[in-house]
Amino acid sequence: MTNSRLWYRAPAARWEEALPVGNGRLGAMTFGGVGHGRWQLNEDTLWSGGPEDANNPRAYPALAEIRRLLFEGRYAEAQRLTDETQIRAPSARGDFGSYTTLGELVVDTAGVTTAAITGYSRELDLRRAIVTSRYHIGETTHIEETFASAPDQVLVVRLSRSLPATHQSSSAPATLDVHLTLTRPESHTIALAPNTLELSGRTRRRGASSGMCYVARAHVVLDGGRIEADEHGLHVQNANSVIVLLAAGTDYLHRDFRARVEQQIEAARHSDFDSLRERHIADHRRLFDRVSIELRPASVDLHTGDLPTTALPTDERLLQVTRGADDPGLVALYFQLARYLLIASSRPGTRAANLQGIWAEGLENPWNGDYHTNINVQMNYWLAETTHLEECVTPLVDLIERMRIPGRETARVHYRARGWVVHTIHNPWGFTAPGDKPLWGLFPMAAAWLCQHIWEHYAFGGDLEFLRQQWPCLRDVGEFCLDWLVKHPRTGQLVSGPANSPENTFVTPGGDRCSISMGPSMDQQIIWDHFTNLLEAARALGIHDAFVAEIQSARERLLPPQMGSDGRLLEWAEAFTETEPEHRHVSHLFGLHPGRQITPSTTPEWSQAARRSLEARGDGGTGWSRAWKICFWARLGDGERASRLILKLLTPVGLKGTEFEKDGPGVYPNLFCAHPPFQIDGNFGAAAGIAEMLLQSHAGAITLLPALPHAWAHGHATGLRARQGFVVDLHWQDGRLRRLRLRSELGNACTLRYGALQRSVQTDRGHTYTFTSDLELGEQGSEDQH
Repeated sequence: MTNSRLWYRAPAARWEEALPVGNGRLGAMTFGGVGHGRWQLNEDTLWSGGPEDANNPRAYPALAEIRRLLFEGRYAEAQRLTDETQIRAPSARGDFGSYTTLGELVVDTAGVTTAAITGYSRELDLRRAIVTSRYHIGETTHIEETFASAPDQVLVVRLSRSLPATHQSSSAPATLDVHLTLTRPESHTIALAPNTLELSGRTRRRGASSGMCYVARAHVVLDGGRIEADEHGLHVQNANSVIVLLAAGTDYLHRDFRARVEQQIEAARHSDFDSLRERHIADHRRLFDRVSIELRPASVDLHTGDLPTTALPTDERLLQVTRGADDPGLVALYFQLARYLLIASSRPGTRAANLQGIWAEGLENPWNGDYHTNINVQMNYWLAETTHLEECVTPLVDLIERMRIPGRETARVHYRARGWVVHTIHNPWGFTAPGDKPLWGLFPMAAAWLCQHIWEHYAFGGDLEFLRQQWPCLRDVGEFCLDWLVKHPRTGQLVSGPANSPENTFVTPGGDRCSISMGPSMDQQIIWDHFTNLLEAARALGIHDAFVAEIQSARERLLPPQMGSDGRLLEWAEAFTETEPEHRHVSHLFGLHPGRQITPSTTPEWSQAARRSLEARGDGGTGWSRAWKICFWARLGDGERASRLILKLLTPVGLKGTEFEKDGPGVYPNLFCAHPPFQIDGNFGAAAGIAEMLLQSHAGAITLLPALPHAWAHGHATGLRARQGFVVDLHWQDGRLRRLRLRSELGNACTLRYGALQRSVQTDRGHTYTFTSDLELGEQGSEDQH
């Protein structure tokens, strides 16, 4: 299938060309080298640094004075005091640390040079979650296969050679002579045992003798030949095939991590390669195959097949699309890659996907590879519910739960508030304090934004027991918001602050550049969203108490979105001059997406103001910024603008001489999104936007093809999810819906909307309903009939 395979004609020359595999916990970037194979390795808990008390006792005593200065319009003074006090404790002696590489598996094959090979190809099969490279030397085909198995918790690599089936049976391909090593760019220990290579050590931690313990063990299984150890690694001679089983672990969660690694290797080595691969594929496809997507332009004859570009390697397809070729199939590929990456980096029982998912090559990675909670972690999970990967949200819910205890202390020390809080940056050690500078590090609304994912998980799946379990977490954040809000002395409305509009600044009437104000739009919209979710959760759970009444009253008194004289939605409560009119963050449109306070059907004036703000912001920005704008334009029903942004996102990094170059980089050759450098949120956010273009359910109805661009004239999308427990299959031709299939998992009523057409439907649990293009009911039946 053209939308489930990335492939290339050459090995990866750099990390951003390598192809990812992962089982949620173990990750590897595979280079597919000729004669020199590399697998850069990661384990999702491996971090440098350690716990620290970064809460600042100076924060709360200054809070009232900062608010007074802001209300009086003395922004520069308030900014100075905020910069001095509303930060992490300057005396903290801990070490935030960084998500870090586990190291590399290197396999050198004797007798193979690039000059001798023909027919090289390297591919990632998204449906099988296997990376394969192959090339020919004479009549012998050299094959390298890699996958990360979730059922068996090992990385599996097989090197083999084969002859054409027509070759005489008396002949045999040349045997393998390889040398295997494990290495890490930091002090470590290598241990050798029969057929086994082990790398172990400790990460760095400032102010302590050592940090986290880790181990990676590679066990080699041979078909024929022999194996010997030397001072550097394992040397295999005359083997017909070589299988490497690699397991890894740390002491972050398990003191018995070494024993667990040994058990994983021991269990895996008693399975043959075919069994390991079959279990892996079945497990992966159980998730991946829930959604299919096909996008074709009007220029394609539906009976003759694909465009010529679809037969090209992925990097060449990127170039052709940037030069104007019609290839919406590449968009479908990018969408499915994001789903693949979420499956590979976020499974029940693993850590949440970080800024790079689980794939990072450095000891210290960009922005520490941490959990950035002023949009990035949230964007990682926007696609999970809509694209039928709801289990993959579990690690995020676990992450939120682990924030609560340290977050309570930060709320107490910094704000004398109930509940809990987390700011912009977070790590496995429980860091919930602000960062070093308020401009980027002060964001008390992160917890409320994160809790949106808890509500959405219930809104899509209807698991009342899950909602009941999460109610204390939602309630705690509601209590924090109640304590954090203050009454504006002139209007009496409730406003948040001192607060930023994340990472953006404004010019005060006095000419000062500041970031701190009261009631910035994003804060107000997040609080409205959380209060609304709390009220709906309380209704579902049958809770009617004083707290719920207080939330209802506070929501009514919130400062609502404000519009400027030019018709734009204001980013701050006042119409300040913007320092960067095209800033990458578009925080003041949270209520449009991922929120639901602003919709064209319920708040047309605010929606028009949001449109004007987007137009003023422009189409430039980093990868994740463009992904967010795709979601905005989809919510506004503008498929053409959203499609244009997708094409901008698919611009190769470093490409010169195109109309998209001025707007910044898009993707690397392996389709990883460029901030730059690589950040995975752009991959995830763009896929969420594509789903929003095809199906929306946030505004009280299931809206079909709300932002379908002309470029996607023909296609289908099956398995997409809508809130209230619906799974939707869409088929369209010539830009018009032809067939709709609706599966009801909960038996709820719904309203279907397609253009000017609207239909209310009462469903039965487990039944499927098929509609024609005019929303007339065609067929219905129980789930087992379909």
